Amino acid sequence: MNSVPSHADVLIIGAGPSGSIASAILHSKGHSVVVMEKQTFPRFSIGESLLPHCMEFVEEAGMLEAVNNYGFQFKNGAAFRKAGKYGFFDFREKFSEGPGTTFQVERGTFDKLLADEAEKQGVAIFYEYTITAVEFKEEQALVSYTDAAGNESTITTKFVLDASGFGRVLPRLLDLERPSDFPVRKSIFTHIDDHISDENYDRNKILVTVHPEEDDIWFWLIPFSDGRCSLGVVAREDQINSRKEDTIEKHIQRFVDEAPELKALLAKAEYNYPAREIIGYSADVTSLYGKNFALLGNAGEFLDPVFSSGVTIAMRSASMAANILHRQLSGDDVDWETEYSVPLKKGVNTFRTFVESWYDCRLQDVIFYKDKKKEVSDMICSILAGYAWDEKNPYVKEPNRRMNVLAEICRMGIA
Repeated sequence: MNSVPSHADVLIIGAGPSGSIASAILHSKGHSVVVMEKQTFPRFSIGESLLPHCMEFVEEAGMLEAVNNYGFQFKNGAAFRKAGKYGFFDFREKFSEGPGTTFQVERGTFDKLLADEAEKQGVAIFYEYTITAVEFKEEQALVSYTDAAGNESTITTKFVLDASGFGRVLPRLLDLERPSDFPVRKSIFTHIDDHISDENYDRNKILVTVHPEEDDIWFWLIPFSDGRCSLGVVAREDQINSRKEDTIEKHIQRFVDEAPELKALLAKAEYNYPAREIIGYSADVTSLYGKNFALLGNAGEFLDPVFSSGVTIAMRSASMAANILHRQLSGDDVDWETEYSVPLKKGVNTFRTFVESWYDCRLQDVIFYKDKKKEVSDMICSILAGYAWDEKNPYVKEPNRRMNVLAEICRMGIA
């Protein structure tokens, strides 16, 4: 591997989807880019169900052919189950323009594919490098780092993009973190050999199952192309702790046993992969940008895994930031508040409304209502497909008011 240069136009922290996308876009526009990643790839990461809107950014970064040809599990929608009720959305039947299909991916493989494609395009990625300090001086930043051997050094750069995800490097170093206003929830998850034989099960859709007795507990089931699934349960910590089991694997199976339809679906499943847990993953920051830096994706704000919005927000932020930064490095005057922070948060807040309405059951009432009007269903479908920034959609323009009205109509049975 080549040695780290002493200077680059842009330093990107993290080689996950947002880092790879941003680096490829900036490199294609003629800027020198260095990416530093703390881990080696492939590495495990949660968030395996992409949304169709992601494909626009994969294409922008010149990686669409590689992703399409890899053999990932095709995805065209989302299905929902709750105590005998069933609902689904086909992402090809949506209000917004743009791709209507995507993939369900094992993130270790997917993230490495994107990073490898960025390297093929000429991006310099350095693995097992840890950022230890950042000092902003006039028109550049001095970034300190250590390599895998513990050697310390520095690099100067005109701009830093933090794509470190849950590592949240700049928020920690620059004291930007602030508590999320979302309730603290815990997720326990694993991969399984699912052995699903139900002919009514559609592997082309993520399956979200609601606990039959506790509406704020839910399961994800994300099929992969090799006969495995990602399986997880999300609940409050006290709800998980109330089920006393010796291991995370047993905890997951205990919850599955409480959901009869899911239990039947996974009757032959083999739980033979390590299980993991994460708690208090919702995060927020005081600002998404500052002098010579910007935060991408989860490094800025993460809501909740229920609608698989994390990678979509990450890629959207990467595209937005890279294109704004290109203009800034080219000598244009840019306004990160009005061009980046405000519009990015518009979509994030749309997702926020959907997450909140999921847990207070407004959205659940909508999803499981049998007689939804197609026009309204297509608008909801667009947001679930990732198009949370399309202000032509009334549920993006006024998400909370529209959701309140729609949920009430469904509850009254007149939609």
